Amino acid sequence: MLESVNGFSLNALAGALADRMAEAAAQLRIHVQRGTLGERLIDCGANVPGGIEAGLRLAAISMGGIGTVSLVPSELTPRWPWHVAVRSSDPVAACLASQYAGWALKHEDKGGGFSALGSGPARALARKEAIFDELAHRERCDRAVLVVEADAPPPAPVIEEVAADCGLSPERLTVLFAPTRSLAGAVQVAARVVEVALSKARQLEFPLDRILDAAGSAPLSPPHPDLATAMGRTNDAIIYGGRAHLFVTGPEVDAERLAAGLPSFKSRDYGEPFANIFRRVGGDFYAIDPLLFSPARATVTAVDTGASFHGGTISAELLDASFG
Repeated sequence: MLESVNGFSLNALAGALADRMAEAAAQLRIHVQRGTLGERLIDCGANVPGGIEAGLRLAAISMGGIGTVSLVPSELTPRWPWHVAVRSSDPVAACLASQYAGWALKHEDKGGGFSALGSGPARALARKEAIFDELAHRERCDRAVLVVEADAPPPAPVIEEVAADCGLSPERLTVLFAPTRSLAGAVQVAARVVEVALSKARQLEFPLDRILDAAGSAPLSPPHPDLATAMGRTNDAIIYGGRAHLFVTGPEVDAERLAAGLPSFKSRDYGEPFANIFRRVGGDFYAIDPLLFSPARATVTAVDTGASFHGGTISAELLDASFG
């Protein structure tokens, strides 16, 4: 049924969480239905209210069931006291093999088509992205779970392609979706604070197999009906309010260098709300410095010596400017 070099299946664990989420649909204010190909669709905030709890569960599923996600109070950002806290004892598998939104899903038709990035453990089954050449996690499972940040579920041609890439029939696929403008969407983006730290570590060419454990938090941004504003706020939650703590093996000097390189202030685009940056580049994501997508503050502990190193700072002022 399932097999993994790690001894567990991300899809099996996430699938069990999705089952429990579906059972609690009424309490969570979400909607569950079967699509035209028999796939299970779970709307967490597009055409339903959803909410914080739905977002917390969505984020845990996005991490393949091996991450813990909760809502905690924080005094770091006085006007925005609630933070989404996340941790994982297998952060590379949870964040890069599952949570990272790296699977481009596209379909063109006369009605305008569909375009979104897929995350979740279905990625680890399909292995369509180059990043999997660097990851040790391998698995087989008789079900797949995909998370999409969108206002609507993928259309049938995309479902068909995803299922085929996972080696399954569509009936074995669960797709959860929520738009950025929803409360659940805001929660699941904030829960990516550790994932962006690991992605930055990868950019900095830090060996991923030396990252043992990780934790982090980011403020819960207020949702907004305008997509650009909502997207700006969720990004700013991490860029100006996010914290990540990585526990790594190896020489202290490497940990010190990583802590210095991780924070978002290293980016040339740092210093104004993301929505302003996005407008300035004409809506072209690729024109934004990729180093901006990082937590505001980072701590790296070298577990072999016990030394910890810190970099970056929280900017409550920029959060206030973004959140309103």
